[in-house]
Amino acid sequence: MSEQPFSLRRIALKVYSPSLLYGVGMGAVTPIITLSALDRGADLATAALIVTLVGVGSLLANVPAALLTSRIGERFSMVLAALWAALGMVLGIVPSNLWLFAVGVAMLGMAGAVFNLARQSYLAEAVPLEFRARAMSTLGGVMRIGVFIGPFAATAAMHWLGLTGAFWVGLAAMLGAMVVSLWIPDLESRTATTTVGSPNGLSMMRIARAQWRSLAGVGLGVVCIAAVRSTRQVVLPLWGENIGLDAATISLVYGISGAIDMLIFYPAGKVIDRRGRVWVAVPCLGIMALALFLLPLTGSMPTMLAVAMLLGFGNGIGSGIVMTLGAYYSPAQGRAKFLGLWRLMSDLGAMGGPVLLSSLVAVGTLASGVLAIAVVSVLGAGIFGYFIPRTPRPRG
Repeated sequence: MSEQPFSLRRIALKVYSPSLLYGVGMGAVTPIITLSALDRGADLATAALIVTLVGVGSLLANVPAALLTSRIGERFSMVLAALWAALGMVLGIVPSNLWLFAVGVAMLGMAGAVFNLARQSYLAEAVPLEFRARAMSTLGGVMRIGVFIGPFAATAAMHWLGLTGAFWVGLAAMLGAMVVSLWIPDLESRTATTTVGSPNGLSMMRIARAQWRSLAGVGLGVVCIAAVRSTRQVVLPLWGENIGLDAATISLVYGISGAIDMLIFYPAGKVIDRRGRVWVAVPCLGIMALALFLLPLTGSMPTMLAVAMLLGFGNGIGSGIVMTLGAYYSPAQGRAKFLGLWRLMSDLGAMGGPVLLSSLVAVGTLASGVLAIAVVSVLGAGIFGYFIPRTPRPRG
């Protein structure tokens, strides 16, 4: 491979197809986790709590995921993660009580932590610096395409099989991701210098101390962007209901916003590779901040749709930016462990954003909560603008 020019297209099928299948699996079951919990006897509060177990499982598994990936390698980690997710899907298919179902939901979050870290670490190692942002943006875009396809496949399956049909789609997708992951070639650096089962020398604590500037600087921006992104998924449906739109109209607005988000990932990666990370990271948060500031001013479907499209555009140009930044700042030695810490900060933001929103809504109004998230977006843009260099950092 080193004797011929690198081509992202040449490795695309093998590298991206597991992520596409994994995205289909998660997209199929995520919308119906609440309904499945209610079907097993949960009340509304308990059902909402069970949905959060995906994030809790991911948060708790980030550090173990880094240690596992460092020990057995990216390819086998992806295989095991897809298998673990498939077992979680089985718990959604078989007749079971509510708490066993909750265990299966948490398993999906744990599997996601391992799978996402391993695929990011693999690309960071396999792709040369000048193509890395495009590779990461494409990775984020492919996952979004899978999540977009998943609910449609689940809808068709549920027509014949009821709620379990979504989990059958998820199971098939995860098993497919597991098989395709076995097809991915091993990293040349790993096969040349390590063997499966060999420990990676640096501890996570030593890596955290050595990389504290990156984690405390750009890492705080990652917390902000994760908080804004996770809250964005809650804000649009809530605001639609607040201004009196029906469920079908809200779903249409959300879908159009998601379609714009999904379609512009590759140009964003190209901009990063050619101009630098700051040229995408700052506009991403800046545009989302503008959209969130404008959202409380909307009072009809057309105005909300325009703001939702702006929000989708802002999020879309930042497709893969968290993974790209993690790849740039990760050290060659102990990369997987650093990325585990990076994902830990991202997951903290993803869980903290909705908590902040709900707290402010409880003591104030929905508009005040939306404006607070807009301020977080501005803060993140400022952090990225200050800490990220204006050009890609050269790597030795």
